[in-house]
Amino acid sequence: MDAAVPLLFDKAHFLCYRTFDIAEEIDLERARKALTEDSRRLKLSRENSQYLQLPNPPLAYELGRRPLALKDGPVTVDATARLFDHGAASIILRVPVVPGTSFEHLTRVADELYDSQALEDLALELVEGVRRTIAPAVQAPHLWDQNESYTVIFAESIRGNPSAEQLLAHADIARLLLGENGSVPLSADEIESVTKTRFSYTVNDLVVIDWNSAFVYEPSGSRDIPDLLEIANAQLLEFRYYDERLDSHIARIHDEVQAKRHGWIRLFRSPYRNLTRQTLGTLVDLNEFIERVENSLKIIGDFYLAKVYEGAVRRMRIPAWQDSVTRKQQLLAQTYGLLKGDVDIDRSHTLEAIIILLIVLEIFFAFFRVFEH
Repeated sequence: MDAAVPLLFDKAHFLCYRTFDIAEEIDLERARKALTEDSRRLKLSRENSQYLQLPNPPLAYELGRRPLALKDGPVTVDATARLFDHGAASIILRVPVVPGTSFEHLTRVADELYDSQALEDLALELVEGVRRTIAPAVQAPHLWDQNESYTVIFAESIRGNPSAEQLLAHADIARLLLGENGSVPLSADEIESVTKTRFSYTVNDLVVIDWNSAFVYEPSGSRDIPDLLEIANAQLLEFRYYDERLDSHIARIHDEVQAKRHGWIRLFRSPYRNLTRQTLGTLVDLNEFIERVENSLKIIGDFYLAKVYEGAVRRMRIPAWQDSVTRKQQLLAQTYGLLKGDVDIDRSHTLEAIIILLIVLEIFFAFFRVFEH
């Protein structure tokens, strides 16, 4: 492939993901019954994919076609919803790429899609419809005010059929993933940082994963890698959601402890009983959540798809968020122990006071009987 020859995409599209937290848990089987017949469970099709286990595969169904306003004019996108049992719902908007599109034009479109308000609005409208449709199948429904966005540039056919090595040498993939349209070249360090998480199974395919976007050149047309990236993105969303929830609960504990420390109610009972029960409930919910998220995909073996998934997990910094949640979980558990200890001490004091009162009453009645005689 000559560097002077323009890179043209004959068959490609953008997969724009917007993932929302809509519930504490989704019963996927009940959701399937509430949906149309074209709903389907995710199943990886690539060779050796049986070594990536999905204990409760996410459920997807088509939402039809929708118009999306872009700078070059409106386009029609295919919309899909995918539901995860740990409470996440992903809206996937498939934006077509006109055959013959140049790499430079593709980069301009990518830059627009990364921050498109029209795309955000459409995804939010669609997820609201999803929530209404599957309402009977969700537990503790809500809609977190944040979401995770991810974009996959998925290419099946590039003119000239370049190899992975040729693409890395002649295509500015880092600029594409960053949506950089400036004329000043990126530094070598930035290019290496953006493209360091890359994989190829054969000489003719390529995956380059960045923290909020990925380039996938897959002549076979298999969607397994985008599906794995979506699972990782949903896991990231859930860890972010519970990290914020733990922050809120820890802050509330601090505020309530400060407010009730000197209250008169302490003379009769611990003011932290309700807070202790709520903290225990949060810990139980958190344990169930971590188990569901960690079990959403299990790796059995060291093969290509597993390497891609593990690379995506690292690049999205999921371990850092998981560690943050774990630390706050441990802090909350320690706080629960302190609160429970305070409740137990106050309960012990109350019992001692009752016993003393009974003894005093018994002595009083004994004297009263003596004086009566």
